[in-house]
Amino acid sequence: MQRTLEATLETYSPVMRLRFVPACKKAKLVFPPQHLLLLAFKEEKKLEIWGANGETSTYKFLADYDVLAASGSAGVKRREGDRQVPEGFYKLTALNPSSRFHLSFRVNYPNKDDLAHAVVPREKMGSDIYVHGNRVSIGCLALGDEKIEELFPLVAIVGLKNSRIWISPRDLRVKPAPPADDPWVTQLYKRLTSALKPFKR
Repeated sequence: MQRTLEATLETYSPVMRLRFVPACKKAKLVFPPQHLLLLAFKEEKKLEIWGANGETSTYKFLADYDVLAASGSAGVKRREGDRQVPEGFYKLTALNPSSRFHLSFRVNYPNKDDLAHAVVPREKMGSDIYVHGNRVSIGCLALGDEKIEELFPLVAIVGLKNSRIWISPRDLRVKPAPPADDPWVTQLYKRLTSALKPFKR
């Protein structure tokens, strides 16, 4: 069934507001926040939602979700079919209110880092990486229908251009990075470790 974005927001915005209006108030943020940052931790199977009042403002914790399904293990995504969830600093590029997995938004894999260190041609690197509903996933992050109904409208009203996702092999705020199979991945893990330090709950 094809759904418009407008109809989807009309249906699910009340659910989103019940979760995030109080969360923003507690964090002393305006609602909706002007910027969103999603922090995904593969080993812990967690997705944290952080908001900020402005581009240079301090991000505040708003919510976290269990990732119900995410295939693969630590390590970057290299090619189509490797079942890996990507790792790195990503933008969100599309909203899909008619997803096969209820609702979804797209991650811009492969990004510049992925392309610069590709080991296969671009057309074999894979694509279509999403955060979505349902409880099954290959290379994506599945939150379940109930939770994506909260998060999808928030991303929509904050705006794709104001929303990002960082995907880490594990919570590098409390654990050291896993071994990497490539020097650039080692450097990526160092960048993620440094970038995550300010995000203290």
